[in-house]
Amino acid sequence: MRARLDPDALAFSVLRGLTMIGGLAALSIVPLRLEHEIHLLPLLGAFIAYKAALFTLLFFSPEHARPIFLATLGTDLGIVFILVWFTGGGESHFYLLFLILVALNGYQFGPGIGTLAGVLSAGLMALANLLVVPAAPWSHIAARAALFALLGLALGHIARRERWARAEIERINAELRAVLADLEAAKDRALRAEELAAAGRISARMAHEVRSPISAIGLNVEMLEDIVGSCPGPSMGDAADLLRGIRAEVKRLAGLTEEYLTFARLPRARPEDDSVNEMVDELLAFVRPEAQKRDVALEAAPDPLIPLFSFDRDLLRRAVLNLLKNAIEATPRRGRVRLATRLCDGRVEVAVADSGAGIDARHASHLFEPFYTTKPRGTGLGLAIARQIAEEHGGTLTWENAREGGARFVLHIPLGTLGAGAPSAAVQAASAAPSGGARS
Repeated sequence: MRARLDPDALAFSVLRGLTMIGGLAALSIVPLRLEHEIHLLPLLGAFIAYKAALFTLLFFSPEHARPIFLATLGTDLGIVFILVWFTGGGESHFYLLFLILVALNGYQFGPGIGTLAGVLSAGLMALANLLVVPAAPWSHIAARAALFALLGLALGHIARRERWARAEIERINAELRAVLADLEAAKDRALRAEELAAAGRISARMAHEVRSPISAIGLNVEMLEDIVGSCPGPSMGDAADLLRGIRAEVKRLAGLTEEYLTFARLPRARPEDDSVNEMVDELLAFVRPEAQKRDVALEAAPDPLIPLFSFDRDLLRRAVLNLLKNAIEATPRRGRVRLATRLCDGRVEVAVADSGAGIDARHASHLFEPFYTTKPRGTGLGLAIARQIAEEHGGTLTWENAREGGARFVLHIPLGTLGAGAPSAAVQAASAAPSGGARS
């Protein structure tokens, strides 16, 4: 897209053009010497061609407006010099055009260019006076020359201060807009947090109220299964199937209530020295039947250099289990889920990567929001609980979409207190040189 001339440059260009047009228009009603009259029409034609070329150049190259204006400053001053020369030199009233050009350039480009324009105007004024006989008193010329230079310097400084003040106002306005945007965002987050807190309290109360009835229903179903199993007959087989379905739904509801209660009342971490790699092996064995049922391959990449360190095994197990379940559900048949551990920069990283479709950009900003889910039967609490557990250990939970496809979630847990059997030198060496086999 072609750039446009900024308003200041456009106004400067138009004013400069009007100055010169006004000077030439006035020249047509001023009596000229015969030797100068013959040059009037060629001068007018050259001026029109010059201005047409200038505006064409500005139209097609607005990004070069400043060098174009500076390059043509001498041309404009030269045209005014001719006007002053033709109309009496030092006695000509056209010297006022020098003042206008000096003022315009001083305001547009600052005190340096303004002073330069004033000095050039003074020199051209003196030259025009030399070429006319009789010459005007040189005291008048000197006064005008000083006026040119002082005008360029003064207006340049005024313009510089005005631009600085304008830039400062724009900066303050930008900061205010940013602060207002942050306040609006904070307000929205506070409202959202309040809504989530209220929903969490209600969910926890409901989960607490229904947990006991669900447990009772589960026990009654088991008793009915025993009774049905002891009674022969074809109808008893159908009843047993119904009871198995009821038991499965009761088990699912019990899991949901536990998940809601866990989110609402996450226990404080009780860290003890333990092996994260052993925990990972147990988890893989636990989820392997579900993965096999979905035809998903499980891969393990434990880092053998990870020492015993202090963490809450039950909580961290729950967090990694949530990530594993999500990964298995997101992976298509014959896909793979990779669980890796790594020691890096004083932290233990537990990464779960799948070969699914990855995280859709529409859902990325809501991933860790409680109750936000894209699954028909999901609770929207798995990732929220996993992040809570990571933060309870002083760590974080991050994610990314892999280049080759799929999503990768990483729990970053500070190493904390080492176990008694872990040599600190080996740990330091392992932290300085992360294991390549743990990448996923």
